[in-house]
Amino acid sequence: MKILDGLFSRLWVARGWVAGQFGGTLLLIVAGLAWTRLPDKHGWQVALSLLIPVLLIISALELEAGTMRKLADDDGKRVKLVWGAMSLLIWIAMAWATWAILDWCDDQFPLWAGYLNSKGSPHARVTYLSFEHITRDLMLLEWIMRWIIAPAKIIPYAVASAHWGWRLPLRRVLRILWNWQWWVAAIIAALLSVWLPSKLFAGLPHGSVSAQLWHVWLKLGAAYVLAVGCWVFLLGWAATLFGRQAPPPDAALVSAPVLAGPPKGSQSAKAEPPIDPDEGPGTEGGPYNRHPKYPPGGLS
Repeated sequence: MKILDGLFSRLWVARGWVAGQFGGTLLLIVAGLAWTRLPDKHGWQVALSLLIPVLLIISALELEAGTMRKLADDDGKRVKLVWGAMSLLIWIAMAWATWAILDWCDDQFPLWAGYLNSKGSPHARVTYLSFEHITRDLMLLEWIMRWIIAPAKIIPYAVASAHWGWRLPLRRVLRILWNWQWWVAAIIAALLSVWLPSKLFAGLPHGSVSAQLWHVWLKLGAAYVLAVGCWVFLLGWAATLFGRQAPPPDAALVSAPVLAGPPKGSQSAKAEPPIDPDEGPGTEGGPYNRHPKYPPGGLS
C-alpha cells in the first residue's frame, strides 16, 4: 500500500498539472479543430494557419513534459523544461513509426490469414486454423502490440528524457521495463482507456434524436476522461517506480579518530580519540584534568 500512497501523493502535489492535462488537452483539441476551419483567402490567414500548428505542438510538448517533471522527484540533474520538452519529439516519432507499421500489418491480415489457412490440414482449416480464427488472433495480437506493448516500452524513456534530456539512465529505465508492476498498470490502462470505451459505442442507438445526441456526448466525455485519466495514471506510476529506485540516504555519521596535525618539525600525524561529551572540564578523568604532573584522579 505504500507504493499506492506514493502515487496518490505525487498526483496531489502535481494537481495543477493534472488539471491541466484534463482541461489543457481539451483546449488543444478544440483549437486544432478550429484550425482546420480557418479560411486561406488572404496572406495573413495563410501565415496564421502555418503558425497555429507550431504553437499547438509546443504547448502540447510543454504540457506533457511539465506534468512528467512535476510528478517525479528532482535530483538536481534536470535539464531545462524546453530541452526536456523537445526531447519528447523523438519518442513521438518512434510511436508514430510503430503505429504506421501496425497499420500496414492491418492491411496484410487477410493475405496472411489466407496463406496460413491454406497450409493447414483439412480438419484444421475448418477449426482452429480457419480464416476467421486466424484473422481474430492476428487482430488481437496487433491490439496488444498497439495499446499495451508499444506504450509500455516508450513511456518510461519519454519520462526519463523529460527530466534528463539525452543523458538517459538506461539501467533505471530497464528496471522499469522488467518490473511486473509496470506491465500490470499498462494492461489496466489499456483496458480502461481503449477496450471499455469501444464497448460504450458498440450498442445500437435507441430513443429520440435528442436522447441519442446526449448519449453520444456522454459517451465521448466518458471516453475522454478515461483516456486522459489513464495517461496521467501511467505517468504517475512511472514516476513512482523511478522514485523507488532512488539511492539510499547517506549513512549516519559515527565517531572516528581525528588525525591531528603534525607538530612542528615532524613528518607524521597522530590520531587523537574524540572527546567524550561526558568527560568535559571539571569532570573526573576529563581531558583538562589529565595533567602529566598529577594522576587521573587529581590531587589527593
